[in-house]
Amino acid sequence: MGGSMQSPEMPPAAVMMQMLLGRFVSQAIGAAAKLKIADHLASGPKTAAEIAPQCGAQADALHRLLRALASLGIFSEQEPGRFVNTPLSETLRDAPGSVRPMALFFNHASHLKAWAELDHSVRTGESGFIAAHGMPPWEYMETPAGADTGAVFNEAMTALSAQFAPAAAQAYDFSDIGTLVDVGGGHGLLLRTVLAKHPSLRGVLFDLPQVVEGAHAPMKASGLDDRMTIVGGSFFEEVPAGDAYIMKHIIHDWDDDKAIQIFKTIAKQAKPGTKLLLVEGVIKPGNDPDMGKIIDLEMLVVTTGGRERTEDEYRAILKSGGFTLRRVVPTMSPMSVIEATRD
Repeated sequence: MGGSMQSPEMPPAAVMMQMLLGRFVSQAIGAAAKLKIADHLASGPKTAAEIAPQCGAQADALHRLLRALASLGIFSEQEPGRFVNTPLSETLRDAPGSVRPMALFFNHASHLKAWAELDHSVRTGESGFIAAHGMPPWEYMETPAGADTGAVFNEAMTALSAQFAPAAAQAYDFSDIGTLVDVGGGHGLLLRTVLAKHPSLRGVLFDLPQVVEGAHAPMKASGLDDRMTIVGGSFFEEVPAGDAYIMKHIIHDWDDDKAIQIFKTIAKQAKPGTKLLLVEGVIKPGNDPDMGKIIDLEMLVVTTGGRERTEDEYRAILKSGGFTLRRVVPTMSPMSVIEATRD
C-alpha cells in the first residue's frame, strides 16, 4: 500500500495516534525555534538547567521539551540530562540555510488560528484565514494586529528562497538567455543567485513598487547592480521586456483564472518561443508521500483560491494563457522548474 505509515508491529489505531500527535511535534519544534535552543547548544553538550536562563525557560519544562524532541532525532541526550545538537536540530539555528523562520511561521498564533478553520475550508472551499481573521492574509499583515505576522511571514519566505533558489539555479541551464525577468521576484534572491552563476546573463527584477524598494540594498551588496535592473509594477497589468521570464512560488498563490491572467500579461510582452519558467512544486500521481499534497492544504486554508497543481493542470492553464508546457525539470529540492514557451 503506497505511502502507508502502518508497520507490521503496530495496529492501525496506534499508527493513527502517531499521526494525530504530528501537531504536537510541529508545535514542539516551533517552541524550540522560539527559544533558540539549537543556538544555545552550539558550543557542546549542556543540561536544560544550564541553558534555561539564556532561553528564558523553566529548567524542568525545558528538559521535558528536549527529551521529547530527542526521541525524534531533534537533539540527542548523550548522557542522562545532557543534550547536544543533531543534524536535524542544526537546521533550527539562526544561521544561513536555517528552517527556523519556517518553524516560527507555521507555529505563529495567526497561522494556527487559520488552520483551526480547515474544516470550514473543506466544507465551503473558502479561505480558513479569512474565516479566522476576517480578511485575506495580505490585508491582515498590513494592519497593526497583523504586523508581527507579516514580519514572520517575510522572514519565512526569505528562508524558503534561500533553500530553493540555489537548487533551481543548479538544475536549469540559463546559459542561452540574454535577459531574464524575475516576475514577482521580491527582493531578488533567486535572480541574484542565477546571475551569480551565469556571468553573461542580465536580469530584471519585477514586483510591486513597495516590495522592490527593499531590493536595492541587497542588489548593491551582491555586486550585481551593473547587470540587474529593478522595476516596480503589477503582473496583472504589464511586465518588462525580456528574453525569458521566471516566477518562483507565485502561481500557486492564485486560482486558475488569476493564474491565466498573469500568463496572458506575460504573453502580451513575450515573442513567440520566449521561455517562461515556473519554480513550483508539482504534485505527483498516486498515493506515495508528497509534500506538495500537504502544502496544497496550506494553500486551501491561507489563500483565496491558490493551490498546488499536477503537471497536467499546469499544462492546461499555461495553454489557456498562451504558453505550451515543454518539460518539468526536477531539482535537489521539493521544487521543479516548469519550462514553457510562448505560442
